[in-house]
Amino acid sequence: MDSHHTKFSDWMKLQNQHIETVLGKFLQDSKVTPEYLHQAMRYAVLGGGKRIRAALIYATGLICNSSNPNYILGIKNSLDHAAAAIELIHAYSLVHDDLPCMDNAILRRGNPALHIKFGEAIALLTGDALQALAFEILAKISIKPDLTVKALKILASSIGSVGMVGGQAIDLQSVNQELSMEELKRMYSLKTGAVFSCCITLSSLILDINKTMQSSLDNYTKSIGLAFQIVDDILDTTTNESTLGKTSGKDALKNKPTYVSLLGIKQAKCMVQKLREEAHEALIPFGKSGFRLAEIADFIVFRKY
Repeated sequence: MDSHHTKFSDWMKLQNQHIETVLGKFLQDSKVTPEYLHQAMRYAVLGGGKRIRAALIYATGLICNSSNPNYILGIKNSLDHAAAAIELIHAYSLVHDDLPCMDNAILRRGNPALHIKFGEAIALLTGDALQALAFEILAKISIKPDLTVKALKILASSIGSVGMVGGQAIDLQSVNQELSMEELKRMYSLKTGAVFSCCITLSSLILDINKTMQSSLDNYTKSIGLAFQIVDDILDTTTNESTLGKTSGKDALKNKPTYVSLLGIKQAKCMVQKLREEAHEALIPFGKSGFRLAEIADFIVFRKY
């Protein structure tokens, strides 16, 4: 399903192209009624983003070493459904995060935020529609019915009040507040880590990975999820909008607690490197089959700051 001979940057490009095609097929054509909503949905999802979450799903899929082409094809189809669902959830969360009542961001992926281009009401409905479509796609995954139900529960839990949305709620309540390191870590584990964990857990479900291996993957996910958010904190402080592709400096402007505000940039960077090491250690049981997951950890950590 993959080769060490393909450079990571080329592999990521291939995954991006692939998931873009998959998403394009799942999204309604912009000419289908209501046209304006479907145009907004496609605008929110297609043509941008690093697709780290989809890459996590496909990289976990490489742990499967079966040589049966039909088995591999079935896994690939299921991974496509899981990856599309996660990317739609991510897109919906960004649309809602950018709204004036939340982060009030005007840029996303180098383009006007969706509510700037389509209006706040359509932005709200777009997020709602993308979330619904994500569950519809995941419900059609090619695995046993009982596992499909489990997959839907995993996704629902990861984005609900004890997952992504809960983390965002804590984030909003933290404006002008002081949080301890543990409280901030908890917020990030919900806000970002829960969806990263969902990517790995859905892949593990599809691959039927045993509990011991799943535990190692859980440790990997915790490390990269926190590292991703800390790097975001650093970039929000040090990078301009044109380079970042989205509104920068929002956290400082709203006086939100971050790892940078608690530790300073130097210590925050040290923590990111420590998390990278922990992520690599967690992948040791998988040997060579975990090499893409290790590269994703490096990609997350070494984003330009």
